[in-house]
Amino acid sequence: MKSIRDIYKIGKGPSSSHTMGPERAARLFLEQNPNADSFRVILYGSLSKTGVGHGTDRVLNEVFSPIPTQIVFSDEVLADSHPNTLDFYAVKDGKDAAYLRVESIGGGDIRIPGHPHLDPPEVYPENSFAEIADFCKWRYIHKLSDYVELNEGEEIWDFLMNVWLTMKQSIEDGLSATGTLPGGLNVQRKAKYLKEQIPEEQHPALLEFQQIAAYAYAVAEQNADNGTIVTAPTCGACGVVPSVLKYAQDTRGFTDEQIIRGLAAAGIIGSLTKRNASISGAECGCQAEIGTACSMAAAALAELYGQDLDQVEYAAEVAMEHHLGLTCDPICGLVQIPCIERNAVAAMRAMNACNLSYFLTGSRNISYDMVCRAMHDTGIHLHHQFRETSEGGLARIYNRRK
Repeated sequence: MKSIRDIYKIGKGPSSSHTMGPERAARLFLEQNPNADSFRVILYGSLSKTGVGHGTDRVLNEVFSPIPTQIVFSDEVLADSHPNTLDFYAVKDGKDAAYLRVESIGGGDIRIPGHPHLDPPEVYPENSFAEIADFCKWRYIHKLSDYVELNEGEEIWDFLMNVWLTMKQSIEDGLSATGTLPGGLNVQRKAKYLKEQIPEEQHPALLEFQQIAAYAYAVAEQNADNGTIVTAPTCGACGVVPSVLKYAQDTRGFTDEQIIRGLAAAGIIGSLTKRNASISGAECGCQAEIGTACSMAAAALAELYGQDLDQVEYAAEVAMEHHLGLTCDPICGLVQIPCIERNAVAAMRAMNACNLSYFLTGSRNISYDMVCRAMHDTGIHLHHQFRETSEGGLARIYNRRK
């Protein structure tokens, strides 16, 4: 399994697969062909369907500027490739001088068919939660965060501290911002409004929801406005993990050093899901993004609250199980409706999943490995219209109304 560093990437929104991944691929191709007269990039699948809304064409032109670049939105269906696939061509003296096919596989990562040496190295020998649990029990390791340190080294804590500080900054920036998000939907920022409301009924559950929702909205709105966020595991689901961890820090007094222990546990869940299923909305629907983020957040909370490995696994499993089948249908291809709201709802679901794990772990029948496989199987059988193409679900109904 890869390093959890591949789950947490600091960058600009609004989409890890549509902007971060293509940007990384374009920089690589530019390095390989610095003397090209011009470039041509062909976008397929979800990149073609929602590339404009997600800013794919914008980021590609920014990378290749001032070299002329032609962006082609293709309707061709590639049978054996990831839904987010790009073809790069470098043109010299009027002829195609170089070619590269790249797959943007989610979370800002790319895969280049035929070039496995470019893949990040394997860090963890174990590739399922069952294997991790067996190893930890054999070595008397009681915390996923200790398992992370054993495999990644002590330097992982500096990395995770930078991740956490960036998450907190995105919350702060989002809570202070007002106005309308770009893209034409006229979506008003709501995080600051949520945070400043004083409910007539000071019920603890309502106050908890208000705080967590405000944090989730803050990060998700920063992402939608091309702000700096951390993929956890993607841009579209970036508000779930930081919102529940910030709330836990506010209410339980956890230090930053304790919080990053939760991030370590969450990173394992994200890495397992990425390896054994998917974190790409284009490949498996929103269950792969928000579902994984919810599982990560639930596991992080369980780790922080001192629950054992079985309870951490159960929290992650419950969180994913109740996102199975969730479609990815962003209106107009923008990471705004229903994406922002889903971050807040998933954050609350993570809290509930963690609470259930405290009471019911001993009675569970489903493992995280099982629900992970179920998510992948469900995702690949979803009709392509419900996998980030903006051709089905809410996206289609909204367009019909206009």
